[in-house]
Amino acid sequence: MSSNEQDASADDFSGLGGFFFYVFIVHPITAWILRPGRFERKKSIMYAIAFLAALAAIKTGLEIQQRGPNYYQLLDVTRESSPLDIKRAYKKLGLQLHPDKNPSPDAADQFDRVKQAYDVLMDLELRDVYNKFGKEGIAQNKRYSETQFLIEVAIFYVSWAVMAFLLTMGKKSGNARDWTFTGLIVMLVVEVVVMTSQTNPIPSWLFPTMTESDLVKIMHSLFPAFMNGCRSLGAFLYVDVDAQLRQFLLALQEQNKDILLVLRDIQIGVQNIQAHGGGGGGPRLGAPTTSNLPVASEDGTSVATKATPTGKIRELQDRLQYSNANVAQAVQSLKTENKSSNLGFYGMIIGYIVISYLFG
Repeated sequence: MSSNEQDASADDFSGLGGFFFYVFIVHPITAWILRPGRFERKKSIMYAIAFLAALAAIKTGLEIQQRGPNYYQLLDVTRESSPLDIKRAYKKLGLQLHPDKNPSPDAADQFDRVKQAYDVLMDLELRDVYNKFGKEGIAQNKRYSETQFLIEVAIFYVSWAVMAFLLTMGKKSGNARDWTFTGLIVMLVVEVVVMTSQTNPIPSWLFPTMTESDLVKIMHSLFPAFMNGCRSLGAFLYVDVDAQLRQFLLALQEQNKDILLVLRDIQIGVQNIQAHGGGGGGPRLGAPTTSNLPVASEDGTSVATKATPTGKIRELQDRLQYSNANVAQAVQSLKTENKSSNLGFYGMIIGYIVISYLFG
């Protein structure tokens, strides 16, 4: 497989195919791990993070392997290597890979790749282009243009911002949206610093053979895993206060109904006692008087209710019925939850496909 074919395969794996892989396979598996009751809460979070990290590492490793070694790795030199060091490494490899001494069937291709790497790294101008834009930049004779760079960055980050917004719609994704956009902003800042720096901003002791182009590609490759991890963990850690309040109000409503039934039974018992002569003979010591007392009605006005056992029970019933009506109204207002629209989800997929083919 040629280097161009490897690059195309890697781009496809990290682009549209990787997007669908994370949305339709990784996210459901993560949701299954984080399902309430599956594991303990802390273990669920640890398992989900470990799964996402391992998957992202494997996927990124496969993409790097498909792209093949860069020119520094091919010549076994570093970004800080001098032209003399590069020349020595080239001569050493040239003797090993020359078609006259290399029995491999693709000896000529191997020698040509080493020669191409040598030619690029020995030319300071081409070397700078390669560091920032990779093999594609060399093939297209690309040079840094601030306008072109801003256009490409705007297309990439605006498209991903739209996708992230659509994927994190709904109440459960509030934290996930904040985390995702924070990661997107951090990645944007790092890419701008890396691509606009006159010298290589990557420390020489950290990944000595990695170029700016390699770093940007790795960040772009890891972002879908980061975004879907935020979606899964955000939904798992979300606490639905409205649902808890609704459950409390429903329980209160049922309690009010039970109290009303008990009061109704007591009222019937009192009426039976009074009907059989239990309340005759005038007022007893400590018994409620028959004077009229003001009682607040449902509309806030005062009505006169006799302070008899039956009247007090009736007063409690009126107040409980009024409270029960308010609870029922509150429950009804909380029954409608904001959910992400399926239309928005499918629109997101179609939009990503269109953007990928127009600007891929």
